[in-house]
Amino acid sequence: MGLFDALLGNASVVNNDEVRKELDLILAEGEEVEAAFKLVRDLIVFTKTRLILVDKQGITGKKVEYHSVPFKSISHYSVETAGTFDVDAELKIWISSSLTPHIEKQFRKDKAIYDIQKILATVCV
Repeated sequence: MGLFDALLGNASVVNNDEVRKELDLILAEGEEVEAAFKLVRDLIVFTKTRLILVDKQGITGKKVEYHSVPFKSISHYSVETAGTFDVDAELKIWISSSLTPHIEKQFRKDKAIYDIQKILATVCV
């Protein structure tokens, strides 16, 4: 079921050491991965100071966009849980004073959306 979940967009927790190796060139000196979640090939990574979105592009995934968002820039966020007939849960993040969400990620019914919300509730104070 793991591969099936990944294809449907379910987020899974990723080992912090594996992510640290993958982001070695991106992380600042002394910056540590606090939590990481994988959505198919993409990653949502939390450090103490920022959110890093890793977007692997193309067929091979060799082209990668690293989107870094300092927590102090997040003005607010929303989590919409999946319903009985609506199978998608959604995370939206607004940056600074933007009127529309800057980041939108969809999840299937799983616990990861709640874990991500708890982390955001802790760091975005």
